[in-house]
Amino acid sequence: MKKYLLGKVIGTLGLSAILSSLLLGSVNSAWGQSLPRLRPNNDQGVGVLDQGLRLVQQGNLPEAIAAFRQAIQQNPQLAPAHYNLGLALRQNGELQAAATAFYQATQVDPNFALAFANLGAALLEGSNFTQAREYLQRAIQLDSNLGVAQYNLGLVLIQLGEVNPAITNFQRAAQLSPNAPEPHYHLGLAYLRLQRLGEAQISLQRAIAISPRYPEAQYHLGGIFLQQNNLNAALSAFGSAVEANPNYADGYYAAGLVLIQQRRYPEALQSLQRARNLFRSQGNTQWTANAEQLIQRIR
Repeated sequence: MKKYLLGKVIGTLGLSAILSSLLLGSVNSAWGQSLPRLRPNNDQGVGVLDQGLRLVQQGNLPEAIAAFRQAIQQNPQLAPAHYNLGLALRQNGELQAAATAFYQATQVDPNFALAFANLGAALLEGSNFTQAREYLQRAIQLDSNLGVAQYNLGLVLIQLGEVNPAITNFQRAAQLSPNAPEPHYHLGLAYLRLQRLGEAQISLQRAIAISPRYPEAQYHLGGIFLQQNNLNAALSAFGSAVEANPNYADGYYAAGLVLIQQRRYPEALQSLQRARNLFRSQGNTQWTANAEQLIQRIR
């Protein structure tokens, strides 16, 4: 599960609202970060900006986007208008336009750490890892306590194969946002890449303690138990994964493997059939075939 976390909406008159984090594949969760107090050089555009923020709170993204654009037209130097336009555009699925808006915010205010962080997050989601790293590092230079930047930089470094530096960023992100499960989860995956199973287990268990219904964390924890030949613990973890997400094909497949090792063939058959059907419905032909082969072997 990969998350690209964004920061918060920023107003100029004390009005603020939280927009969703950037997320792939799960329920999103915004992080608690302190809101910078930004004051424009003049009041032009501020009223329209605040109107846009109210529209965001009401869930009316199209009109909010129009309001932010109007505020920028009235005052191109209004950095919060560019920034909030970026958040609204990203929430509306317009990734390239969002990146442009965040970039404009950084041009208006070169010390706007959250704008750099969100620009980096947008580039990360667009798989532009080199530039994403540059902007996220700039965000951290401006504010080393910005958890979203630490977390997203960790994701970038993993993509670039720099696992040890990524671990440092995930550790820092976990310190800054102790109630967020994602840094612990990705820290666990980083440790797994290095075969540091004990540390990976601890990190994944911390993620689960924060968010018990975290299927990906349960699944990878089950994989650690399987490597340790702790079959009962592995089966329990895989069971928790599919309980949290009944469409989690990998969880059913892994549970089937454990049940085969335990010679519980009728249960293994049922689990593998469920995995095969899910893989097929998801268009995953390779794993549909793998599951079918195992089904034929144990029938």
